[in-house]
Amino acid sequence: MSDTLTLSAETRDRAGKGASRALRREGRVPAVIYGNKQDPKSIHVNERELQKLLNTGHFFNSVIMVNGERTLAKDVAFDVVTDRPLHVDFLRISEHATVTVEVPIVFVDEELAPGLKRGGVLNIVRHELELVVDAAEIPDQVEISVKGLEVGDSLHISAVTLPKGATPAITDRDFTIATVVAPSALKSADGEAEAESAEG
Repeated sequence: MSDTLTLSAETRDRAGKGASRALRREGRVPAVIYGNKQDPKSIHVNERELQKLLNTGHFFNSVIMVNGERTLAKDVAFDVVTDRPLHVDFLRISEHATVTVEVPIVFVDEELAPGLKRGGVLNIVRHELELVVDAAEIPDQVEISVKGLEVGDSLHISAVTLPKGATPAITDRDFTIATVVAPSALKSADGEAEAESAEG
């Protein structure tokens, strides 16, 4: 289960672009906490602390305690040039709220997939699964076995054993997560590229 992250924040008295710019100059990032039938609260957080949490790789699928309030990160706006965080939206949730989160996929048992042993390549269609889970039971990752897959086989969500209590957010179709493709398909594409560069 993913760890609970903690972030300290201060209340933001002034809103607007000028106030936000002034905060960013001081190494603070403007943010807002909303939801759970309460008024939105304007806050600001330490940019360095925020960056540390962003670097965990679990920022969007962990409960984040912001000044004792249980939240989920919903959106982070980044500067297109410097990649620094400009603004964060936090959604306030109750302890056992049902939430939708993106959870990373880890593929296992590759040595037990005949198609991969014969030189096939695992073509990953989805790196994350959008799951509906209890906020207190958010999984760190979903392990998906590729055992028994041959070249040309596809792995669909219906074949995946999800963590207890988790359901896929997409319910209207049996979507593909990965396929095993023949190496020749890759080779021919590479060959065409090489031929083009040789002609050029």
